[in-house]
Order: sequence, then structure tokens, then C-alpha cells
Amino acid sequence: ADAKEEDSSIDATNTVKQDSANVVAETITDGTEGAEVAEDPAKPAGDDKGDGEKVSSSKDQSFEDENGKTEGGELVKTGNGGETDGVAAQGKSAEEAAMETDANKDAGGLDQASTDAKERAEQAATTDVKESGGAVAGRGTPKNLTFDDENGKMDGVDLVKDDGNKTRISEESANVEGAALTVKPMAKTTAAAAETTDTDTTTNTASEEEKKQDGGGEQQLPAAEALPNVQAELLTERAAQNGSFTTQAAESTKEKKKRAEKKKGGKKGKKKAAGGVPPSSVWKLCNSSAGADYIPCLDNEAAIKKLKTDIHYEHRERHCPAEAPTCLVPAPPEYRDPIRWPHSRDKIWYHNVPHTMLAEYKGHQNWVKVSGEHLTFPGGGTQFKHGALRYIDLIQGALPEVAWGRRSRVVLDVGCGVASFGGYLFDRDTLTMSLAPKDEHEAQVQFALERGIPAISAVMGTQRLPFPGNVFDVVHCARCRVPWHIDGGKLLLELNRLLRPGGVFVWSATPVYQKLPDDVEIWDAMAKLTKAMCWEMLAKTKRSVVDDQVGLAIFRKPVNNRCYEKRAQKEPALCEPSDDPNAAWNIKLRACMHRVPEDPSVRGARWPEMWPERLGKAPYWLDSSQTGVYGKPAPEDFAADLEHWRKVVRSSYLAGMGIDWKTIRNVMDMRAVYGGLAAALRDMKVWVMNVVTIDSPDTLPVIYERGLFGIYHDWCESFSTYPRSYDLLHADHLFSKLKPRCKVLPVVVEVDRILRPNGKFIVRDDKETVDEIQSVVRSLQWEVRMTVSKNKEAMLCARKTTWRPTEIETR
Repeated sequence: ADAKEEDSSIDATNTVKQDSANVVAETITDGTEGAEVAEDPAKPAGDDKGDGEKVSSSKDQSFEDENGKTEGGELVKTGNGGETDGVAAQGKSAEEAAMETDANKDAGGLDQASTDAKERAEQAATTDVKESGGAVAGRGTPKNLTFDDENGKMDGVDLVKDDGNKTRISEESANVEGAALTVKPMAKTTAAAAETTDTDTTTNTASEEEKKQDGGGEQQLPAAEALPNVQAELLTERAAQNGSFTTQAAESTKEKKKRAEKKKGGKKGKKKAAGGVPPSSVWKLCNSSAGADYIPCLDNEAAIKKLKTDIHYEHRERHCPAEAPTCLVPAPPEYRDPIRWPHSRDKIWYHNVPHTMLAEYKGHQNWVKVSGEHLTFPGGGTQFKHGALRYIDLIQGALPEVAWGRRSRVVLDVGCGVASFGGYLFDRDTLTMSLAPKDEHEAQVQFALERGIPAISAVMGTQRLPFPGNVFDVVHCARCRVPWHIDGGKLLLELNRLLRPGGVFVWSATPVYQKLPDDVEIWDAMAKLTKAMCWEMLAKTKRSVVDDQVGLAIFRKPVNNRCYEKRAQKEPALCEPSDDPNAAWNIKLRACMHRVPEDPSVRGARWPEMWPERLGKAPYWLDSSQTGVYGKPAPEDFAADLEHWRKVVRSSYLAGMGIDWKTIRNVMDMRAVYGGLAAALRDMKVWVMNVVTIDSPDTLPVIYERGLFGIYHDWCESFSTYPRSYDLLHADHLFSKLKPRCKVLPVVVEVDRILRPNGKFIVRDDKETVDEIQSVVRSLQWEVRMTVSKNKEAMLCARKTTWRPTEIETR
């Protein structure tokens, strides 16, 4: 009894020990629609009745233990009709009796076990059952079978991998220790089944109701993913105590109240909606002049027409519809899967981003060129026609302490063009957040994302950018056409808010080196403004590169407040102490500077650790007196989060999800906490946009401190990116937390908009919410590859297809 109790407990390191696994294994015979055949536990293995019919069948197979219930079924031993035998014994005999898989079979599913393998399986099941708690199939679950990706355990689980459009069992894991599993795949909707036959194989633990509707006849695969472990202490979020973390919504709302601004718009008081999932026949294409490039919050033509002025680029800022759209964005007619990184940095398919204006307008500067079916990117820019790497090295030469990839890790590139600067900084192990307004230069941000380079659509206008204060190591602007010096220097003061104390601003523009009257006037204004801001000019260079001139000025933000106090002129003014530099959601710009933190225990008082040491080390300003998001002391919380996601990535995402990671480049964590997922994916050739939702604990400064980047966002609104931007979206307990404020349906539609065709969507949430999302993506004719559930928690992995409706919505 003591041993059993220990096995079902959770130890201090969050390692779950289970006597048995919550494994679903259903079998569907070709001749029986929706039927589920299981062996009667009271009968000896293989004891059939008459023509092979099992003695008993269950409509709802389930398994329950101390760790909760797994719906849909349990390990079964099947008999005739080509079904797969279950083997419950452990040890060498179980390995000999394991299921054999033909990896070259076109269907990509389970092969029928050979007759010899079946005989060995039956013998193993009857002779080795006494060892280590083994069980005959149908009488229990073997002890060594565990589904626990939270703790890095995948014992006894068949892994799958992506091979083109077919999911196959990996050869390394074809021999399952303990049992051969078969799992009923998620059935497609009728419309989806009619649309295509060459799709990835799907694995799931379907409920009985789904089974009755779906029918049989689909391929079968072993359970491929570890079940979420909701009982793990780490996953139980608690309200942070001691004021450790507030939320961006609270910070911004408080700041607005301080400024005596009334809250506008209809977002306040949104209630949970019942939602209703439309059938696929109800979906319509969005009726927007932006067509395949539609960004709802940036292409709100009605709201833009009502603006009184656009002198400060108000028309390029976010103006979200009162109701989030539920229409679908069409794909370009000849869209094809993007070219893989790193080749995508140099060329992309023309038809994926069929815009040539930029090539015509900037062709002489080597931004982008048209070459047959491709758009090519020679690596040039307005200030670096002869290549970004040479320009990056020029900056390093002018200021050696910039130390790309060591001291300088996180960069903001304002007015990024096609983001070649950020694209080549990857070679220096430096991460760049590139931004530019939509359509200022046609499709520049879309080009960047298609190339596999991080970028968002944003503008230096009238509002703060959606980032916390004091987070960027470097801010860069190469001929970005931003009038930094006007309106009391509001825009340059916004950069001052974003830069770390001691961080540098690299300004590469004609006023640095040309003597035309306009250039001289701008330089004089900038020199005066930066001096008043106490920025130190570290370097000013002018060089001839072949037949081109390149000039840049590098300024450094102060590391203390002494200069501010000594200024004879108090303009720009210092912000009031109550003005929160981290409040960034819909906050108007002000022409003031925030004081530099000087308390050594406060964030910003000193430079972070060098990269990559800073990635895995808790920031110095998190101490044990603070309570983290999950309720542990903040440094322990940080470490536990990192270890948690390392285990999940290692045990599940990289091996057990059927995802071909060679096709993944642009990743978004839709609800990041400390950035643990991004840190766990560090060795992959991917970049991760960490989104911290405005109603979650404001942990975005932690993410930047560790050398990663991210953005604030409210998922009740559209994200500021082009359609088809990301290869993989990850949502960990996002949707259930959104429900009190907005409907699930429009958020899934937004996921559909920004995910590329054939892109993957991973959801971890409560079972009710995952079921709702599953219904929506099925109606979108997505392929649901897998769902698993335990303890009312569930996980879903789905693949977006190329399906689009034909009908267009009416305006």
C-alpha cells in the first residue's frame, strides 16, 4: 500500500510517479462504423465467441486512477479483422513481442503485426505478466508505460515524425516497451474528407460522441504525445503575492487614470460568450480592399476615414474593429510552402508576396530584386548597398564595446525596410525586433517575415510602442525617415524609454555626413536634443565604401541621473515619478524622460549577464522575497519554468508531435510567461515571438533580460502582422483565460489568419476549451493530428490546410 501511494504521488521536483499510464487505445474494424471493440477483462486473452466477435464491447472505454481519468478507452487486445495485439508484459520478452512497423508504407500508419509477432506477443502476455506489475492486455496497464511530458517521460510511447504529407512511426520507437497501441484517429469533417485524400495521418483520443459522428475507416497511429499533467505544481498558476508582478492592463489603465484620460471604446465589460461554432459552409472570405494582406486593426478603413489628421502617422496606428472579424483571409492564388531557412534569407517565392513596387523603387539599393519565380535579397539597404554584414562590422569597428552576440543581444530596428540588417545579425548571434509601418514601403514587413526574419507592423506615431521600458540593448535606424527631433523630441524620447541605461542608439542617415542645408539643420537639431537628453555621442564616422558613402553616429543613454540634475535647461523635462515607463498599451507619447534606476536591486540599474549566460540565469532583480507566477519564490519559479519547458520540448514537441522541424522557422508563443519555451528551443533554427497578454502577469521584462524578445498584446484584438506570418503557434492556457473577456471563435480565426498553410497549432488548456477549439478548427477543415487529455486538461495539435471558402462576405 505504501509503495502504491508513493507511485501516485508528486515529489518536490514535480516528477510524477505513476503505477499506470492514462493511455487511450481504441480500435476500429473496417466493417463496423463507429464501433469500438474491447476485450472483456474477465475473459482470458484471445477468447473469442463464434465468428470472432468479442465477448463484450464498450461504448466508452476509460481508465481512471489517482491521477484522473483518460477518456476514450484503454489498452485493448484485438483479435480478427487485422487488428493489433496489445502486449502488456515488460522486459526482453515484451520487446521481442512489440509491434513491427513498415516505415515505407504509403499510408504512413501502423502496419498489421506479423503472425509470428502476434504469437510472441500472446506468449509474452501470458508468461511475463508476473514481473514488475505487468498485465495481460485488457486487464490493466503496464507499469512502464507513462504519458508525462511535463516531466520529460515518454516511456512506452510510439513517436511520430513528419515525412512530407504522411506521418509515420519513427523507426527508433517502433518497438514499444510493454504494449502495442492503436488509437482511433480524429475523423475529418465530411467536407474536408471530400476535399483531399493526401493529408497527414491524425491521432487522437476521440470521445464516443465524436466517434458516432465520424465513423471508421481512417488510418491508425499509436498515441504520440505525453499527456498534460495538470497536477504538477508548476502548472498551477497563483496570483503573485507581494506585488511581484502586476499586469500590463493594470499598468496602462493606472497610467491613463493618472493622466485623467477617459477609457474609450467598447472593449471594457466584455462578457464570456456562448460562442457557437459555424459549419464550414458558413465561412466566408473577408471583403477588404487589402485582400490577401488584410490586417484588421491596420486596415480598418472606416475608422481611418474618421481621423481628423494623419500628420503624426495616426493612419498607420492600430484602429481595431469594434467586433473582431470572423471572416477568413484569402491566400494568394499561386501560394506555395515557403522556402526554408537559411535559403529564405536570400530568396522567396514571388507569388507568396506578389509585390514589385519595392523592387522598382529600391532596386538600385539592393533591397529586393525580381528574378523569375523568386524575389531575391542581395542583403543591401539604403545605407548599406554593398551588404548588411559589412555594415554590421562597420558599427562594431566604430564601437567595439557593442560586442554583437555578447553584450548586445536584443536590438530594435526602426524603419527596417526588408529587415536585412536583422536577418544578418543572426550571424552574430543577435536577435532583432524589426518594425516598419504597413505599406509605407510596399510589403516590407511581409517580405521580412516571408524570409524568416522577425518583424512587426508598427509606426513611431502618437503612442508608445508595445514594449516595456529599459529593455533593448541597441536601437538602430538607417535612413528610417523618422523625424526624431520634432514635437519636443517625443519620438526620440520614446527610444530613450525603450533603451537600457547604457544602451546605444545607432543613427545612420545623411545628416550625419552630408552638408546639404536640410541635413545640416536636422543634424544641429539632433545634436542639441541628444545633449539635452544627456546622451553621450560615442562615435561619428564617415566612410566611403566602394562608390558609396556611409555615415553613422552612435549615442549612449546615461547610466545614472547626475547629468539630469546638472542641466541648466530642464527641457526635455523629467517625467513625474508616478509615470510608469512600463505602461505601454494604448498610452500616448509624452515629451519627458524617465529617471534612470540607481537602486542596485532594481531592474535597469546594471547591465544583464553576457549572452548566452543570461539565457538560463534568473535576473538579479528577482529575489526570493518575491512570489513568482506559479507561487514559488521568483528565482525558483524562473528555474522551474525553464526546466519544465525543456522537458516538454525534449520529450514531446521535438519527437512526439509529428512535426518536421526543418519546416519551422517563425514561432509565436501566444502566452509566454518567462519565455521558457523560447529558451528551450534555443538550439533549433527558429526564432520565437513571446507574447505577454495584457491581463497576464507582466513578465515581459524578464524575457528581455534573458536575451529573448516579445511584445504586449490583447488577443481580443488582431495582431499587428501580415497573414501567413508564422509556421507554428503555441497557446498554453490562453483561451480559457480569454473567455471572460471575449469569444474563442474570433481568436481562432485570428490564428487562422497569421498561421501559414500547413503550419502547426499547439494548444494546452482545459478540456472544455480544447474541445471548443477543436470544433472550430475542424469546421475550418484543418487536420487535427492529435488530442490527449487527463484530469480535465487537454492538449491539441492541428495542421492548417490550404482550404479556403469561395463565398465573400457582404459589407
